[in-house]
Amino acid sequence: MNTANAWRADFPALSQEINGQPLTYLDSAASAQQPQAVIDAVARYQREDHANVHRGVHTLSHRATDLYEGARDKLAKFINAGSRSELVLTSGTTESINLVAQSYCRPLLQLGDQVLITWLEHHSNIVPWQLVCEQTGAELIVAPINDDGDVLLDELFDLMGERVRMLAIGHVSNALGTVNPLDKIIQQAREKGIPVLVDGAQGVPHMPVDVAALDCDFYAFSGHKMFGPTGTGVLWGREALLEQMPPYKGGGDMILEVSFDNTVFNELPYKFEAGTPNISGTIGLGAAVDYLQNIGMQRIHEHESALHSYMVEKLSAVDGIRRVGQATSQASVQSFMLDDIHPHDLGTILDHQGVAIRTGHHCAMPVMQSFGLPGTARASLGLYNQPEDVDRLVAALEKAKQIFA
Repeated sequence: MNTANAWRADFPALSQEINGQPLTYLDSAASAQQPQAVIDAVARYQREDHANVHRGVHTLSHRATDLYEGARDKLAKFINAGSRSELVLTSGTTESINLVAQSYCRPLLQLGDQVLITWLEHHSNIVPWQLVCEQTGAELIVAPINDDGDVLLDELFDLMGERVRMLAIGHVSNALGTVNPLDKIIQQAREKGIPVLVDGAQGVPHMPVDVAALDCDFYAFSGHKMFGPTGTGVLWGREALLEQMPPYKGGGDMILEVSFDNTVFNELPYKFEAGTPNISGTIGLGAAVDYLQNIGMQRIHEHESALHSYMVEKLSAVDGIRRVGQATSQASVQSFMLDDIHPHDLGTILDHQGVAIRTGHHCAMPVMQSFGLPGTARASLGLYNQPEDVDRLVAALEKAKQIFA
C-alpha cells in the first residue's frame, strides 16, 4: 500500500460509496474527515472518563482534566508556542478572532483609528472587525488583490499608516488557496509597530506552523480543518498581550473569587475560557495533533503540494475550465468555473458520481465580487487524497459537460 492509500485507510468515512460510486472527498477546506484515532479518543473519553474538568476531586474529573490539559500541551508544542499559557482553547477560528477584536482591540480603538485587512479574507476575518469598528468609530481599510489572487504588497504596505492599530490577515485563502508571504508582511508591520493577527484556519492543516518564527502577535485556527472535531479551536497570543486583555466572556472557571462587589479573574489562559468547555472535542483535537505529528507536517505539505500541481495540470487540460485564482504560491485549494454551468448545478452532478466538492461563495463574498462571480466550484485536498481522486474529479467534470451540452 502506498503512502496516500495508507493514510486514506485511517479515515473510515472514506471507505463508503456515494450514489454507488467510491467517495471522492475534495472538500477538506470546509471540514476535513477524522481519522480513526480521533474517533477512538473521543469515544474512549465518553465511555470511560467523562466528567467536568478542573473542578472535581474524584478520579474521573482528574482523568478528564489530564486529557484536556494534555491536549493544550500538545497544541502548544505543535505550533511552537513559548508557553502553554499562550494557548486559549476556543470553539474555533471565528471565536478566536472575535476574542481579539473585542478583548484586545475594542478597549484600544478610538475614533479615527484603523483596522487593516485584505480582499482575500474569509467572513470570519471581516465581520468581527466591522463590528468593533462600528462600536468604536474606527475605520476598516482593505488592501486589494490582483487577478491572480495575490495581495498587492505595495498597496498593503502603503496602507500601514500611523493610525492602523491591527493588521488581520489570512495565512492561506480558503477560496483561492493563496499562501500569503507572511514573512514579508509581518516584518513590514513590525517595523511600523502594528500588531498582527493571522487567520491560520487553512494554514495549520497543510504546512508546518511556528508562531515564534512567524513573529505575529495572534494566530487563530480551528480543529475541524485539521482532522479534529468541530467546535474546537485555538487562539495563540503573546503572553504579554493576553495578560493586559480583559476577559471576553464571564462565567464559571474564568474566576478565582466572586462576590457581589468584585470578581478576581483567573490566570492565563483560563480567564478567557468561561464555562464548561468542549472537553471531548478538545481531547479529540489532541489526538489529531498526535496523528499529524506522527506523519510529519513537512511530509504532508510535500504530498499535498505535489498533488495540487497534478490537480492544476489535469484541470487546465479540461476544455471550458476557468481556474479562479492562480496566485504565486498556492496551497491545496483550486476554485474554478466550467463553461457557463452554475457551480451549484455542477456540484450536484459531481455528487451523483461520488465526488464531493464545494460550491458557492465559500464565506468569502468579497473575493467572488473581485472576480465578478456569484461563486465558484472548489476542490480542496487533504493528506488522504491521491492522484486517483483528481482523475475521478476530471472524469466527473467531463460527464457534466456531456449532460449540460
